[in-house]
Amino acid sequence: MVPDRRREMEVHFAAIIERASDGFSVYFPDLPGCTSAGDTVQAAAANAGDALAFHLAGMTEDGDTVPEPTPLDAIERDIESSEIGRILVATERPGKSIRLSITMDEALIGAIDRVAANRSGFLAEAARAALARRS
Repeated sequence: MVPDRRREMEVHFAAIIERASDGFSVYFPDLPGCTSAGDTVQAAAANAGDALAFHLAGMTEDGDTVPEPTPLDAIERDIESSEIGRILVATERPGKSIRLSITMDEALIGAIDRVAANRSGFLAEAARAALARRS
C-alpha cells in the first residue's frame, strides 16, 4: 500500500467555539492569537480552517516552532468562557522552506515587488489561495 503523503502532513488542532456579542468566535488553546469569527456557528467554524492555516504559515515563516496539538479531550473547560462547542480543525503541517529558482516575466515581478514586502511570502500566499480554490 502506498502511504498517503497528504495524510502524513495533516494536523488537527482543537478549537473552542464561543458565543460573541455579534455572532460566534473560535479560538485555538494551543495557538494564542489564532482566532476566527462568523455570524453563525457554521461560518465561524468554516473560517477557523483559514485562520489556522494562515497562523501556522506565519509561525513557520517567522521561524517559530509549531506546537504539537493537545488532544481535544485533554483541554479543560474555562468556566469564564461562553463556550458552546469544540471542534477539531485540520490543515496541512507547514514544511521547511526550500529555495528554488523560477522564471517569471520581468513586469510581473516588478508588479509583485511594488505591492509585497516579501516576494516569496507573496507568491506562497497566492499559491495557497489558488490551490484552495481547486479543492
